[in-house]
Amino acid sequence: MRFDVTTATSAREAEFILRKKSFKVVVADHLMPGGNGMSFLVRAREEYPHMQRILVTGYMKPEMLLRSVNEAALFRYLLKPVSVVELVNVVVEAAKLHDALLKVAAETAPQE
Repeated sequence: MRFDVTTATSAREAEFILRKKSFKVVVADHLMPGGNGMSFLVRAREEYPHMQRILVTGYMKPEMLLRSVNEAALFRYLLKPVSVVELVNVVVEAAKLHDALLKVAAETAPQE
């Protein structure tokens, strides 16, 4: 599977990019320049609910895990170090879920 990858160097830049282009999956590091990756993903969920969210972190405290489920509705979180193979597999799974959710939404939308 091929990916069209766009990178950002900060939470602010990532939010700007999300306004310009649609994405199936977003991957954020917990410690992002200019912001917290979890907070970024919570905002991304509010604005782009079908986009799947993945958090990469060096540690997952219990309260962070609870927030990841309740507020960010993460597709998955990955503990560092993350292999490229693992990251690619998770992104592929997330993209498939994104497509399935959009298909269901289209099928259940009222017909005009």
